[in-house]
Amino acid sequence: MDRVITAKGAIGPIRRETLQHSVVAELRAMILAGELPPGSRVPEMQLCEQLGVSRTPLREALRILASENLVELRPHRGAVVTPIDPNEIAAIFEVMEALESLAASLACRKGTEAEFAELDAQHAQLVAHFQAGNRLDYSTVNRRIHAGIVAMARNPALETTHAGFAARILRARSLANYDADRWQESLTEHEGFMKALRLRDAAAAGALLAEHSRRTAEAVLRALRGEASRAPA
Repeated sequence: MDRVITAKGAIGPIRRETLQHSVVAELRAMILAGELPPGSRVPEMQLCEQLGVSRTPLREALRILASENLVELRPHRGAVVTPIDPNEIAAIFEVMEALESLAASLACRKGTEAEFAELDAQHAQLVAHFQAGNRLDYSTVNRRIHAGIVAMARNPALETTHAGFAARILRARSLANYDADRWQESLTEHEGFMKALRLRDAAAAGALLAEHSRRTAEAVLRALRGEASRAPA
């Protein structure tokens, strides 16, 4: 009898956690895709209806997203999508440029053959997603490639710092709708630093990854400032 009660009791929390995880994932995707724009109020009632959930799991999800700095919980106003400050993003990209250059240089010296093979496999996936026009999967693999290069550097301080900054610019990058020319340029830049990494040319890999980061920053900031200029006063 006790076992049955315990087993049944365990089902409830698992289901609630699964529901909460699903709601968090849905809201996060909506924010990253710009469906819930920066600075906008989160329409709780509308989202409850759209997602088919009550306000309790929705608010639990919003608390989690607040811990990720994706939303702000404001008294008497509810949840608001955290605004993006282009100047802050620009400052972070300046640091990321240096971090990625260092990571590439160290990866050339410390990366294993198995890690380079995995990097090549991920790059092949990146090319396939580009050819299929699949931006969402392209972006996912792109993040894995950059994180993989940092991991190959074998420097915990670098990895922690890079991960923190990468999370802070993720939404800004997702809001920048690159045109086809920039997307092609980005892939070409990937081809360049991947070639240098395969040759274990630390100087070239570091320089090329830094240039890629700088050009990405320019595209993101151009898009963000364009959005700001079009926003109503």
